[in-house]
Amino acid sequence: MDAIGVFDSGVGGLTVAAALRRRLPRESILYLGDTARLPYGSKSPETVTRYTLRNIEFLVERGVKAVVVACNTASALALPRLVPDLHLELPTWGVIEPGARKAASVTRGRVGIIATDATVRSDAYPRALRALRPDLEILSQPCPLFVPLVEEGWYDDPITEQIAERYLRPLLDARVDTLVLGCTHYPLLVPVLRRVAGPDVTLVDSAEAVAEVVAAGLTEGGIESASPPSGRPEHHVCVTDAGEKFHQLAGRILGEDVTLEWVEVT
Repeated sequence: MDAIGVFDSGVGGLTVAAALRRRLPRESILYLGDTARLPYGSKSPETVTRYTLRNIEFLVERGVKAVVVACNTASALALPRLVPDLHLELPTWGVIEPGARKAASVTRGRVGIIATDATVRSDAYPRALRALRPDLEILSQPCPLFVPLVEEGWYDDPITEQIAERYLRPLLDARVDTLVLGCTHYPLLVPVLRRVAGPDVTLVDSAEAVAEVVAAGLTEGGIESASPPSGRPEHHVCVTDAGEKFHQLAGRILGEDVTLEWVEVT
């Protein structure tokens, strides 16, 4: 297929796929949403690593030329385990480092991180941020209800805003100036998060930063597409469990109707 393979536990990683499409309009993208095993954020590191490896194997079997792990939990817990074991033979990128670099470049000194339980426990974002700027004050807040709210389609709902207010209050009381959206589902909550956080807090979505890193990596590796064989890129979305809400949200993120292929990844 000669596409870029992208996977996430659900629909959220399509925000990264959309950024890749904007930055790399000649590239085809094969997306896998592991919706049958959603969410990853409450799973053990061993389970997340097993799921991640199998998802990468699925994409490789479908002929992708590179892989983007568009899941913060998998990027934090699985990639550090898989890369040293040489399981990853293709160029593979996660979302932690690009997001941390972007946050470090814009913050005035106080960074808040919102993420799943597993990503917060991993300490991946604080480690990456401190490596870039040891002077930073960093506070992390797990937000376990955000992913199911997004998957339910309640991305701009009064109940979601109430929950966001409760989650963000400790960070806002600590006067963070930058808020890292440490899960690819969270950009769908931006209208709510902006209202709760206020105009003085910069929201950092790693999707655009990831797209820049991937573009540079494809060029460096000499595997960027000059033009697709058919004259236009081919984009394909696979899911491990189908659902109307996923279909609706996918269309909203990508700006077009999406045909889903239901696959088994075990």
